[in-house]
Amino acid sequence: MPAVWNKTRNSMVGTGIRVADTFFSRLRGLLFTKSLGPGEGLWISPCTSIHSFAMRFVFDALFLGPGMKVVGRYERFRRNRISRVYWNARGVLELPAGTIERTGTEVGDEIQFET
Repeated sequence: MPAVWNKTRNSMVGTGIRVADTFFSRLRGLLFTKSLGPGEGLWISPCTSIHSFAMRFVFDALFLGPGMKVVGRYERFRRNRISRVYWNARGVLELPAGTIERTGTEVGDEIQFET
């Protein structure tokens, strides 16, 4: 599982990020997951929009575009919501609630995946 680093803020975003890059893994996303622990997360790619129907918990979401720069962010994305569409997003990084605040991640920050 890759680790994810915010290069701009010099902060670790997550150390155990799962990847959802097939039709079925993207479809499932975090459904049927009870929670995300510290450092956990899910990278869904490709993905330009998300929903939280049938989710059991709130979470943070970072949409990453060209150059792995943050093009959109949602802090504490609540249940039964739909995000806006980020047409230039390559994917979305779903993280435990509070991760964006803890790392100070902002739109424009560069994110790096490390294996």
